[in-house]
Amino acid sequence: MRLLRIVPDDTKFDFMRFRRISFPVSAMLSIAAIALYFFHGLNFGIDFIGGTLMEVQTKAGPADLAKMRSTIGSLQLGEFQLQQFGAPDDVLIRISQQPGGDEAQQAAVQKVRNALGDEVNYRRVEVVGPSVSTELLAYGTIGLVLAIVAILIYLWFRFEWQFALGAMIANVHDLVLTVGFMSLTGIDFDLTSIAALLTILGYSLNDTVVIYDRIREMLRRYKRMSMPELLNASVNATLSRSIVTHVTVAMSLLALLLFGGQAIHSFTATMMFGVVLVGTYTSVFIASPILIYLGVGRGRIGGAEELGPPPAPATASVSSAPLSPPQRARVRR
Repeated sequence: MRLLRIVPDDTKFDFMRFRRISFPVSAMLSIAAIALYFFHGLNFGIDFIGGTLMEVQTKAGPADLAKMRSTIGSLQLGEFQLQQFGAPDDVLIRISQQPGGDEAQQAAVQKVRNALGDEVNYRRVEVVGPSVSTELLAYGTIGLVLAIVAILIYLWFRFEWQFALGAMIANVHDLVLTVGFMSLTGIDFDLTSIAALLTILGYSLNDTVVIYDRIREMLRRYKRMSMPELLNASVNATLSRSIVTHVTVAMSLLALLLFGGQAIHSFTATMMFGVVLVGTYTSVFIASPILIYLGVGRGRIGGAEELGPPPAPATASVSSAPLSPPQRARVRR
C-alpha cells in the first residue's frame, strides 16, 4: 500500500519571493496592534481588575436580559455587565469591584442572589479582591517576560546568534499581533489569556526550531546553493509536517471554541488566532527569510542573493613562443 503523502517530495514552492510583501505587511500590522493596545486597551477580566463574575442559567426558558438588567441596576452596585453566551438561557453577570474589600464583594453577591431569587441556577461565582487582582497581573506579566528571556537563552546556545535573534523576532511578532487581536475583539484578558500567550510562544518556537534545524543541516550539506534557494528547500522539506500539525491543532481548538463554554473561550479564541493563523504564517514568511537579512550564509559561495553565479576560474593561456633565458631561469627557481 502506498503511503499517504500530504506534500509531494519534489515540491519546490518559492516562499522567499513573498518576503518583500510579508515584512512590510507584518510591520504595519505590528504598528497597528501596538496602537490598539495603547489607545484602545485590553478588556481586562475579573482576574486583573477585581470584582465579581456570576454565571447563571434561567429556569423558565430564554433569559430576559432587559428584566435582569433592571433588577440588578436597582441594587446600586455600580457598573455591571450582562452577556448572553452559549444557549439562550445562559447569562454572564459581571459586577465591578465594590468599595470595602472582600466583605463588600460577598455582600454584592448575596444581593444579586436575593434579587434574582429562584428563577436562575448559579453555575459559577468568582470573587476577586483588588490586592489579589494586582498580584495576579504582576505575576502574569513577570512570567511572560521570564519565558521570553529563557527562550532567548536557549536559542543562543542551540543555534548561532542570528538564528536566536530571528526566532526571537518571530515570537515577539506573534505576541504583538495576538495582543492586538485581543484588543480589537474585546476578548477578556485574564489568567487563561496569559496561559494562551505562553502556549503560543512554545508552539511557535517549536515550529521555528524544526525549520531552523533543517536550514542548519542544509547549510553544511550544500555549500554552493544560494540562501533563498536553500531556505525554500528547507521550508518545503518540512511542509508536510507543518500542514499535519497545524490542521490537527486547528481542529482541536475549533471543537473547544464551539463546545468548550465561556470559561475557556478567551483561551481557545486567542490560541486559534495566535497558533493557527499567526504562528503558521510567521514560521514560514518571517522566521525563515529574516535569516537572509541577518547575514546567515553570507560568506558562502552563492550565499548572497544579489550576486550572480560565481565567476569561472581563470585559465592561464599557453604561449607557443619560446621562453627567453631569463624566463627559463625564473621557471627553474
